[in-house]
Amino acid sequence: MMKPKLLSFFLMAAFGLPAAADNLSEVYRAALAYDASYAAAQAAYRAAQEKTPQARAGLLPNASLNANTRRNDVDTPLGDSEFNSRGWSVNAAQPIYRGQNWVAYDQAKVSVQLAETQFKAAGQDLILRAARTYFDVLLAQDSLEFIRAQKAAITEQLAAAKRNFEVGTATITDTHEAQARFDLATAQEIAALNDLEIKRRALHTLTGKNVNTLAALLPKPALAAPAPASMDDWVSRSQSDNLQVRISQLARQIADREIERTRRGHHPTLDLTASYSDNKNQNVGIGTIDSEATVVGLEFALPLYQGGLVSSQVREAVANQDKARQELEDALRNAALQTRQAYLNVTSTEAQVKALEAALASSQKSLESTQLGLEVGVRTNVDVLNAQQQLTSAQRDLAAARYNFLLSVLNLKAAAGLLTAADLEEIDRLLVASK
Repeated sequence: MMKPKLLSFFLMAAFGLPAAADNLSEVYRAALAYDASYAAAQAAYRAAQEKTPQARAGLLPNASLNANTRRNDVDTPLGDSEFNSRGWSVNAAQPIYRGQNWVAYDQAKVSVQLAETQFKAAGQDLILRAARTYFDVLLAQDSLEFIRAQKAAITEQLAAAKRNFEVGTATITDTHEAQARFDLATAQEIAALNDLEIKRRALHTLTGKNVNTLAALLPKPALAAPAPASMDDWVSRSQSDNLQVRISQLARQIADREIERTRRGHHPTLDLTASYSDNKNQNVGIGTIDSEATVVGLEFALPLYQGGLVSSQVREAVANQDKARQELEDALRNAALQTRQAYLNVTSTEAQVKALEAALASSQKSLESTQLGLEVGVRTNVDVLNAQQQLTSAQRDLAAARYNFLLSVLNLKAAAGLLTAADLEEIDRLLVASK
């Protein structure tokens, strides 16, 4: 017979080794390749890049080829004639001065910068969504683990209460209380399982992967707020580097150029033109008439009156410039507010983590003391159940505070325009493969 170790080897080879836990960076990379929202932003950026060659076309020469063939039937007082005619021509033009086209070309280059910045903003948003979804799954897993540990402890308390009641050392009240807590823990476990499944489904929607094992946060991670430790420094950075501010600044530049572009609708235009044509008329009476023409020249045009169109377009552009200016001011204010909120969340959650770590240690000691008090008869079974519930709440609150701290750090960097995928690698150093 096959030895157990050899059999185990073949089974592992056939069905595969357990998958290694995915860390945050791996989840983000999967989202990069799968997320539809990010893919749409990427396509929008590629489309916007074509604005530059399209605008440049207005400054470059254009040429066209035309050809024709006709059957002619002409009636005149001098007689009737029927003949065939055919011909072809080549026409070319090189803009020498078209003021609107030059401004449109400048606008196009700024539009590409705008699209690039919007694409970067979509990338930052994906980083935040990946981290948020990742930590949602971890918190759901932690909550389920804490509830199951509490349920196991309550099960022991319930069994002990039943034994003590049978031997007459405890009342039926202790049994009922333990049973009620057990039933409540069972309901909480069901809800936690459902919440975990929902969070995993959200992760699947983001990455397209069925990720069953995620790298978890270290039991005692070293959490540190990012430098500088000054709210004003972060706010100052956000006023120049926040991506929404940068988007509004570029939109303002486009609006400024639009005024100049529409005003140049009053300007004259000058083009260098050239054409060559070759036409043949086959008249039965007089034979074939062949004509060739080569024309080179300058074409000048000066708009005199267009029904007030250009003046109206200028007024529209001025109003849009004012709109862009107000939107930029709004973006600056929102960036400052978001940065301050994110900074306060970082400092607040950092303090919460320290306080909850102390609360967890106190809750653990309280449970141990209460269990000892129950043994010597100075505490009741209800006291132990309450201490266990307090411990579970402290564990869950601490886990949530740690995840919130990490998210707050990412939000702060995003508000300042500094968030990159490298920040996820920093968090990966605080993660360890799950058991």
